[in-house]
Amino acid sequence: MQSAFSLYGETFNSRFLLGTALYASPQLMLEAIASSQCDIVTLGLRRQNPKDQDGARIWQAIAGTGKRLLPNTAGCKSAREAITLAEMSREIFATDWLKLEVIGDDYNLQPCPFGLVEAATELTKRGFKVLPYCTDDLVLCQKLLDAGCEVLMPWGSPIGTGLGLMNKYNLRCLRERLPQVPLIVDAGLGAPSQACEAMEMGFDGVLLNTAVAKAAQPAHMAAAFAAAIHAGREAYTAGLMVQRQTASPSTPTIGQPFWHQKF
Repeated sequence: MQSAFSLYGETFNSRFLLGTALYASPQLMLEAIASSQCDIVTLGLRRQNPKDQDGARIWQAIAGTGKRLLPNTAGCKSAREAITLAEMSREIFATDWLKLEVIGDDYNLQPCPFGLVEAATELTKRGFKVLPYCTDDLVLCQKLLDAGCEVLMPWGSPIGTGLGLMNKYNLRCLRERLPQVPLIVDAGLGAPSQACEAMEMGFDGVLLNTAVAKAAQPAHMAAAFAAAIHAGREAYTAGLMVQRQTASPSTPTIGQPFWHQKF
């Protein structure tokens, strides 16, 4: 069991947040959710298809898991668009929790800092519990906190790349400068080892989707990520050794007995 942590006053046992897009079937998605032991799953409102009602089926499947739903505004490119979608999401899913996404660039899906702050400011005023998907820029993160956000979700690298933690300096800076703020690494993680490293750095959780959904065996991959996240958190709380440039013997010889072997 992982140590519990709190987001917007609500306690969660798992530090793994899992996305529900890209799975080959709803059954594989449900198996991955179960294996991950996550408490929070994300869902994009734009997945609704009025003709086929495929989004409704997915939502019904997710609702049956009993997990905390975190709707997202994926695909929005302006603050106004994100705000409108957020209100629709609150009405449909009956929750004021929201993963806020405002994309500023189609090539690397980088969040738009100006649109994020604008949308976050308005949405927090409207009572939303906003978890913004942002870059690892310290100034942007501070502005989002000023806007009323109580949780931040900086990227590890661009969505779906699997490149892991591309700017470790910036991520460490965020952790050091914002010690009391829940920080969740969101996007770009492709391997459990990368998630473990994020947790070893002191981040409070990990949100991912593609690495699990596109795995040959999503449920097994979800379990692997869950174990890595747990291991990383345990290592961080235990206290990692300090890196050094010179070797240091792990077995000192002074004061130790010598064993003589007869030939």
